[in-house]
Amino acid sequence: MRKIGIYVLTLFLKIIYNNDKMNSIKYKRVLLKLSGEALQTEKGYGISQEATSSICRQLKGVKELGAEIAISIGAGNIFRGNKEGKAMDRTSADYIGMLATIMNSLALQDGLEKIGVPCRVLSSLEVAKVAEPYIRRRAMRHLEKGRIVIFAGGTGNPFFSTDTAAALRAAEINAEILLKATNVDGIYSGDPMKDVSAKRYNELSYIDILRDELGVMDATAVSLCRENHLPILVFSLSDGNIKRVIIGDEIGTMVKK
Repeated sequence: MRKIGIYVLTLFLKIIYNNDKMNSIKYKRVLLKLSGEALQTEKGYGISQEATSSICRQLKGVKELGAEIAISIGAGNIFRGNKEGKAMDRTSADYIGMLATIMNSLALQDGLEKIGVPCRVLSSLEVAKVAEPYIRRRAMRHLEKGRIVIFAGGTGNPFFSTDTAAALRAAEINAEILLKATNVDGIYSGDPMKDVSAKRYNELSYIDILRDELGVMDATAVSLCRENHLPILVFSLSDGNIKRVIIGDEIGTMVKK
């Protein structure tokens, strides 16, 4: 009887602890869109272990709060279809880009597992030796079990960007918000690196993004979020900001209806 009492007490305390963690966060399930450039080395290409480790530490801190995290990552640090692929057939260039996202996903998975964070890579392209096939219900089950899920391979189809893939997957897994991490602290009226008078917006509508062609995400991705009432938060990937977003700090630019 004493052992049963201890077990029940332990279970009760665990439930209270988990509830406290959940009450400390604003978003339960999120999809984080990372650009390939977030992983690149100082030379502007390839995969930096230091950059990867920094992102993984942030993700571990967020996961410990009880949030369910899915990630969609680009491939700009390895292959840019709009530059390197200009002389190529568009379809071939897009497939090369999709394969490059799988490479980035595996690097991110390795970084997470090294610090004890369970993680699964689900690919839209069939690469059974290194990643699971993307199946919606499987992805959601991984999230429910506390694993970080990385979506690789874009949508699996050419002519669609990784932004569109992120919006599509976020809608499919019923994410509460799409987090777009960039190298600037929000959406500006112009390029803040070139125009010192560029104004940063705290909040915009989907129509504002499409009408003014602000370029933070492609039109297909924004339209998909609009149709599914999925808010987008654009913010800087500076150390600690992912956690700040999850707990509800007002940073970056919110895009919603």
